[in-house]
Order: sequence, then structure tokens, then C-alpha cells
Amino acid sequence: MNRVRLLLAGVVATAAGLAPVQPTSAATAATFYASPAGAGSACTQAAPCSLTGAQGAVRAKLAADPGADVQVLLADGTYRLSSPWKFTAADSGSAGHPVVWRAAPGAAPVISGATRVTGWTQEGTSGVWSAPVPAGSQTRQVYVDGKKVPVAGAALSDLGWTGSWTGSSSGYNINTDANAKAWFGARTAAEVARVEFDYPGGNGPWTESRCPVASYTASTATLTMAQPCWTNVTNRAAFSQGSGGLPSMSVNTKPARIDNARALLSPGEWLLDGNRLYYQPESWQQMQNLAVELPRLESLLQGAGTLANPLHDVTFTGLQFSYATWNDPSRGFSDVQSNLRITEGRNQGMCNFANPAGSCPWGALTQPLANVAFTATTNLTLAGNRFVNLGGAGLSVMYGARNTLIQGNEFTDIASTALLLGCTYDPTPTNAGEAQGIKDHCTPDPAAVSGDSVGLNEILTNTTVSDNVIHHIGTDYSSACGITLLFSRGTKITNNVLYDLPYTAITAGVIQGHVDQASTPQNSTNINESNTISNNLFHDYMSVRSDGGAIYVEGHQAGYVNKSDGTIDPVATLAKGLQVKGNVAFNGRNTNFTYYDDAGAEWINWEGNVAFSAGGSAQGGCSPTGHFWIRNNYFSAGTQSYPCAQPVDSNASGNVSIPATPGPTSIPTSILAAAGLTSAYVAQPNAGAPQVRYISPTNASQVLIGGHGFTSTTPVYVKNVRVTNVQFVSGGFLIVPIPSGTTTADIRVGDGNGGPVTPGRIDNTDSRILYSGFSQQSGRTYGDLNGDVHFASANGSTATLTFTGTGISVYGEQNTDQGNLGISIDGGTQVTVNTVPSDGVRHANVAVYTRTGLSAGTHTIVVTKLSGNYAVLDGFAVLNTGPTTTRMDNTDSRIAYSGFTLQSGRTFGDLNGDIHYATTNGSTATLTFTGTGITVYGEQNTDQGNLGITIDGGTQVTVNTVPTDGVRHANVVVYTRTGLTAGTHTIVVTKLSGTYAVLDGFAVTSA
Repeated sequence: MNRVRLLLAGVVATAAGLAPVQPTSAATAATFYASPAGAGSACTQAAPCSLTGAQGAVRAKLAADPGADVQVLLADGTYRLSSPWKFTAADSGSAGHPVVWRAAPGAAPVISGATRVTGWTQEGTSGVWSAPVPAGSQTRQVYVDGKKVPVAGAALSDLGWTGSWTGSSSGYNINTDANAKAWFGARTAAEVARVEFDYPGGNGPWTESRCPVASYTASTATLTMAQPCWTNVTNRAAFSQGSGGLPSMSVNTKPARIDNARALLSPGEWLLDGNRLYYQPESWQQMQNLAVELPRLESLLQGAGTLANPLHDVTFTGLQFSYATWNDPSRGFSDVQSNLRITEGRNQGMCNFANPAGSCPWGALTQPLANVAFTATTNLTLAGNRFVNLGGAGLSVMYGARNTLIQGNEFTDIASTALLLGCTYDPTPTNAGEAQGIKDHCTPDPAAVSGDSVGLNEILTNTTVSDNVIHHIGTDYSSACGITLLFSRGTKITNNVLYDLPYTAITAGVIQGHVDQASTPQNSTNINESNTISNNLFHDYMSVRSDGGAIYVEGHQAGYVNKSDGTIDPVATLAKGLQVKGNVAFNGRNTNFTYYDDAGAEWINWEGNVAFSAGGSAQGGCSPTGHFWIRNNYFSAGTQSYPCAQPVDSNASGNVSIPATPGPTSIPTSILAAAGLTSAYVAQPNAGAPQVRYISPTNASQVLIGGHGFTSTTPVYVKNVRVTNVQFVSGGFLIVPIPSGTTTADIRVGDGNGGPVTPGRIDNTDSRILYSGFSQQSGRTYGDLNGDVHFASANGSTATLTFTGTGISVYGEQNTDQGNLGISIDGGTQVTVNTVPSDGVRHANVAVYTRTGLSAGTHTIVVTKLSGNYAVLDGFAVLNTGPTTTRMDNTDSRIAYSGFTLQSGRTFGDLNGDIHYATTNGSTATLTFTGTGITVYGEQNTDQGNLGITIDGGTQVTVNTVPTDGVRHANVVVYTRTGLTAGTHTIVVTKLSGTYAVLDGFAVTSA
């Protein structure tokens, strides 16, 4: 969808350390112009240049007139790159006079790394279409009408591959799985070698590893897995003095999915085979009308200076970066944590803690490729941009970058993490022995920085990340965090909004602390100090993976300050520690600790934060080192929960206990008002449309509403009557007076381009429908819903609705005086619908158009009158056509127990802090449910054993709940079954062995 942007004229960095130097004399100004079809070197508005042509004009201007104020205005349209757009020190402005690359007024330029695929032909009568693509094309993503579509694949359960697989150091024997044998036996060697297996939770519930298949030997029914991925996933090196497990996956673990096989093509899926792209359109799609984008580039924008000669004083604003891929995961994705991977052998990053020793420094794992990346920069600004539909990480900044401002951007629909700050190889850049590793792994071109002398100048310093909106990331690699902060000084992550995330919202110090704890606090060190995470708003995170939180911290977080006697000065050291202040988090779905100080974490000030409906504990972690201050927070769950090993010097004071469902008076409005986007950004397009994600209990005179996208003019309705005296607290919170008898379902926020409609039928009179050229007609007697319709007589009249769901139906009328309607969704190709009945009879209140299979989320439909005397609209029905999952706690009265006992008040991260447990073999937990799938939540611990699980009296499946890493894992999925027939089923969980069996509830999936 083309968006009108608020252009940030003269972006000024106001954060500490970022204020521009004032010019001593007036500077000359120059404006150059670029367009997608630009050419030549004039770069005028009448004769614009290409991007590279404009870049050349800027360089020439600055060479002739250093200190000039130079800007480049990018016209609307898509700039299709044939190679990465690269910036070096030669593209720099000067202090106080940055070179500004900005969208022209009213334009929304897209920097694209994709080829538009055309020339489609149908493959016989199969429903599959194919088209030629450039030779050598590689991609892990394809986009149709601006939406990422999945590669051809299926869940093993859907394929009936239910036999056992026996694993080994080289792969699997599948001899006892007849269906799998038949499938692989029918494939060519080339087809087998393209197949990829997916292992959600395989290396711990916080991970999702993937490995390719190398070959299949039919005579022995043996699948050989690709190396080194298989070893990196199943046989990781053990390490000493661990404060947290980084487990190997059992070789006997079956994948959950098989991907990248043409034989599995289903509607809405694609496959790239050589120089042809295959796609099977959905039933409503017409292939010739689809816009198909095939990403080719892995890098869209690359800014790389050197430490001695950085790229400096450059601003990018109002641009959209889209359609780049990241192909390295096709060799395998050996997930360790937060999308950090093992790619260089089973000892990678283990340093001297493994035998034999691995690469150093400790935790030097491979990090995601960012499609927009900057190294060795000074005074870089990225403001008001969009990072959308990207196959790697969205943006990275590392290797000596100083004074970077990342403000007011939107990051969405990104395969990996949104924002990556720092590098896994530079915790100690002052160690001369680490210099070459830093150059090799933290820069795009080690040869270009071969002359750099690496030391304190390499530290990422004074980065400000503020007023950004980050959502729907980790779409391919679900262990991705919204923001990953590695090693830096003076970083400020403040007033951002992060939601709809598969895992942790912000992580700081991934892996670095896994050999540190209170007993061994100095095994690993780093240069972190004076970093701040403040006033951010988090909601609906941890939706896919588990064992994470809103903010997750590991390792050293402070530069120590010593007293004159040589002992640590706690006040001064804490001042240089990690400051976590004023953040608000709610709806953490699989959260252990909302504010999570995990392995080796130390010197953290948790102050003035809020957490509700967000996990078993508000603060705590496993084997942190210590030196924590937990002060004046508002938490609905407990603090200082350290189930593995106690830290030193943990201090809690002034914390306020609030309900899990707090009302308007439970939390100071000053905290809620300060969290999330600041006032200058709440109404900008990148803030998005209003969405409600929390409403407090309605048994009071007013409710607290939480979500995002609110403004001071966002309307609120109760029973379709607009409410007055709504208190606008912030872009994330409203306080709304309600009359007695109001229910949550009676409350609606936003209309028109505001709050989306959620599933259900709405009449044509609903205030959320925006009309242009339509009029209402009431008192009809043809059978319309509520006896009324909206009608239009002028072609081009429109009705627009924003809704949240996976499908939509348009209700109208068929009659001889009508004609064609044009219907488009999310700005896609318009579909023509004929509303003239074949039988010549009027049909009122009928569905004239239905679309299903949309991605879960918010969409906009536009209905346009194209022909006929009249167009009639009788409303819409919003559909949820995909599966929905409902979690129930172990205390749910629908669960029948025999031999199980309730235990409450636990602090291990159980859902709502309680479980049911049994000590006697044969004890059972039984649930009758209606749905197509069931998940059992429990615990893995060394004092447990096997569970037996049966569904509908079928064969009992044995599940081992003893963890491979010897560490307790609470509130984890121990069993999942999908593909059940729609209807009512009964599951029985039986204790078979071990000292204890633990049940933490179920999740029911309904089609």
C-alpha cells in the first residue's frame, strides 16, 4: 500500500552526543533528483538520475565545495537494484552538513532487490504455473501482491509419516515409516537434495533449527543429512563451567515439517527449480494479474567506511527497503539462540571452555546477515524509513559505528531480527589477538579494512534507537528478537513499540554469559557499559518460542569502577551498568521472566518498569552473576526468581504488586504515558492503525485499554455509541468511561482507517466502513440485514474497510439494474465481480465475494462501483479461516485428574505459577476437547521420566520428559498432535516412570 509520509525535513539528532556542529558560515546548498527510470548526469527535476548517477553528482559537488548542504530527492516508484547500493567514506557530508537522501514530497520510493517475474505459463491442467527467472537465481522468499508466500512443503503429520525414524551421526533410517519411504523413493536425487527439514524447539524451546537432506538410499531406506549442519545441530561440543545449556538435538528427533519439494506444492505456495519459478495460485487468484517478486540480492544498502576513514554525516529518510533475501540458511540453520548459529564447526565460539578448544572469543557465533548494513560510520541517521519484506535481518550497525540515530522507522515482515547492534566477535576489541577475527566477521570486506588498527575505536558507541515500530519479524526464523544488542557503549533504546513477535522483544548479550555465574563471574568479559533500555512498550511477544521475555539479558553489563582501596564502587559501577527503566510489557504468551537476567548477567538496574499478563515471574533468571537493583516497579508476578543458582547482591525495594488484569488506577498514568512512541511520532504513518490488545475488567466505571496506534483523536465506541471524555494516555493506552453492564465485546476502538474489524458479520451502517459516493437507504423489505443498504449510482464510488482476520466476505445484492464491482485487498490487483443475477431475480443480503487464506493480521478491502445503474453494499463478514489455538491452564475444570495434585506458588516459569503433579505410575489427566490439534504442556527435569499419551483410545505414544541438558525447563511443550479430524476428541496423559510427572495444561487448535 502506498503511504503518505511525514518527511523529516532537516533531521536533527538531539540525543546526547548527536547534536550537530553549528556551521561557522553559511553553506551552499544543492539538490539532486533521482527516479527509477533516471539516467545521465544532470540529476535535475526535469532530468533525474539513477541512484548511482545521483551518487556521482553528490561526490562531484562535495569535491568542489566541501561543507555544502546536499540532498537527493527520490521520486516515487521502485528502484530495482542490479547490485548492492554501496556507500563509502567518499559519500560523506561534513559536520553539521550531512548528505540527505530523502523521499521527494508525497513520494514513497522503494529500494528493491527483486525481479518482477513475468511470462507465466500453466503446467498442463495441474493448476501449477511456471515462469522463467534469471540464470543462477537463488532465494528463500517469494512475494505475491506484496505478501510473502510459503515455499512448497507440509507437516509430517499431514503427510501421514507416522512411523518411527532411527537417527545416527549421518542421518536417519526410515525403514519403519512406509509413507515416508514411498515418498522419498519416488523422488529424483536432485529433488531429494533440495529438501529441507524444520525442527522447532529442537535445540531448546527457544530455537528453530533447519537442516537440508543430502541424499536418500532406497535399498537401506537411509536419509543422509547435509553436513556440517547435521553435526552442528545434533553433536555440539560440550563446554565446562556452563551457567546455561546450549543443547544438542537428539539424532532421533523427527522434523516437524518438510519444505522445498515440488511434489508438495499446494495453493499459495512456490518452488524455485533451476531457472524456473513455480507457483500454484489460490482459487481466487488469476495468475496473469499477480505481481510476483523474486528477491535476488542479499544486500540492498551497504555503508562501509574504515576506522581511520569512516563514512560520516549521511542521512536516509522516507525510504522503503524491500525484497532482499538471505541464502546462507539453505546450507543449514543450526540455531543456538536469538538467530545466532553454528556454521564453522561444533566447537565454534567455545574458546577454551571446550575440549578441543573452539574459536575465540567465547560466544563468537555466526549472526544473521542484514539486508541494510553499516560499519565504520559516524553521524549516521536513519529516520522515517520502512524496512519491510526482507529475508535476513532488517538493519545492522557495528564495527566502530559512532553517533548513530535510528528513529521513527517501521520494521515489519522480516525473516530474521529487525535490528542488530554490534558483533559477536568483538566483546573485547582491545585484545590484539581478536583483531583479525573482528575484521573477518564484523565487516563486509576484510581486505578493505586490512589497514585498520583495532582497539577502543572499534566499539559501537552512542547509538540511539527511538520511536521505532517493530512487529511481525522472525517470520522465517522464529528465534529472532526484535532488537539484538551485542557489545556497545552509550546505547539508548528508548520509546519504541514492539509487538507480534515470535520470541524475545529486546535481547542484550546473547550467549556471552553462558560461562559466568556467581561462582565464576569473570570467565568471559566484554566492553559493555552505560547502555539504557527505557520507556519501550512491548505486547504480544513470545508468541511462538518459549524461554524468553520482554527484555532478556546475559553477561557483563558494566564497566567496573574501583574505590581507592581497590574494591568495586557499587554506586559508580551501577551508574555504568545497564539501565532498564520505565518499560511496559503485557501479553507475554510463553514468558518465563518478563525482565530476564539470565546466565552471567550482572550490574542491572530494573527500575520503574511494568509487567502484567506476562509470565510466571516478572524478574529473575537462571544462574545470573548478580548486582541487581529491582526498584519501584509495578508487577503482577514476583521478583528475584532464580531457580538455577542464586546471584550475589540482588536488591529489591519499593515494588508494587498489581493485578494480572490491571485497571486504570493500578499503574501510574505517568509511566504508561512515557512508554512507547513520543508525541511527535504517535500520529505518523509508521505508527500504524489502532489495534486493541488489552481491555481491563468491565466491572468498574472505566477501563484501561492497551494496544498500539492510538492518537488523541482515536474514537472509542460502546455499543456503537461514541464515548466522550476518553483520556488519551499515550499511543499505547486509553482510559475509557463505560456505563454499567458493558462487556468487552461492546467496546470498539477506531473507525475508518483506524481500528480494524475483528471476525464476525457487520452491517453496512457500521461506522468503520468508509464510504465515498454511497448513500444509505433504510426501511427496505427485500431481506437486507436490518432492512437497510448503502447504494451508489456513480462509477468510481467506493466502500473501504480495515479488518483483522484471514478472510473476508462482501455482502450485497444481485439484481438486473446492477453491474460489476471491483474488489481489491491491500492494494493488490482488482478483481471484477458481476452482480447481475443469471435468473433475472433480485437476491438480497447475499455474499457476492469471498476471499480466504489471507495471512493472519490486518488488511484493507476496497469495493468500487464499476458499471450498472446501482451498486449495493449490505456489509461484510470478517473470517478467521486459519487455525486458532486456545491455551488452558492445568487448573481448568475440564481436565479430569486421577492421582495428580495441584501445586501453586511455583517460581520456575509455569503458566500462572502452578502445575499438577503425580508421583504414582498410572496417574492420569484426561481432557475432552473439540478441535483438530492438541498440545500438552509440562516440564522437563532430571527427576521426571516418561509420559504415555493416547488420543481417542488409540495407540499410546511414549514421551520422555528428562532434559538432555540436565536443566529444568518449565511450561514447555512435551507433546503435539495435529491433523485430527474436526470434531470432539479425548486425550489421556499417563505417568509411566520417573519420580514425578508434571502437567501445566493444554492448547487446543481449531480449524
